[in-house]
Amino acid sequence: MAKNKGVLIVISGPSGAGKGTICKALLEKHKDIHLSVSATTRNPRQGEVHGINYYFLNKDEFLKKVEEDDFLEWAEVYGNCYGTPKSNVQELLDSGKDVILEIDIQGALKVKENTEEGVFIFILPPSMEELKQRIINRGSETPESLMRRFNSAYQEINYISKYNYAVVNDTVENAVNKIENILAAEKCRVDRIQGTILNLEEGISHE
Repeated sequence: MAKNKGVLIVISGPSGAGKGTICKALLEKHKDIHLSVSATTRNPRQGEVHGINYYFLNKDEFLKKVEEDDFLEWAEVYGNCYGTPKSNVQELLDSGKDVILEIDIQGALKVKENTEEGVFIFILPPSMEELKQRIINRGSETPESLMRRFNSAYQEINYISKYNYAVVNDTVENAVNKIENILAAEKCRVDRIQGTILNLEEGISHE
């Protein structure tokens, strides 16, 4: 029996918009959605685990994978490299599983260049003041890096027109509900249910 391919859900937005929290809540609610684990050259933050949060690589290891065309996308952000392992994502999609990519805007735009099957969702903060407060509350930024991230957020929001959907993160619950509705609608698109159509056609031919 032919299977419908999984949906590739690409979620990004400015730093501090809450995309990580939203993805975590979505994954806890839907065990059948898989998170693509990215590779990075940055140092682990407290509590992060290799192979679960990221694949933590040194610069030489990362560049070797770039040379081997082992990433669906990769980018350098704030002096660190990030990449999405290509084979892991494709294997899950081909088996009918939905995959979330939580990546920066540079990476999302590169994925969009390389595939037509992604659903691109931009997470917005309720306000720029709220965004600034969320970044401050992390407690991991110096005054200089805080200003750099906040200024970048203004520029990053200009890329919203490149995305299919925009979700305002007023509350995590509301944002998750909106993404669930987007995913439900995408699964009803005719070009995504070719496996179902093929099975129906085969059933008709056997009658």
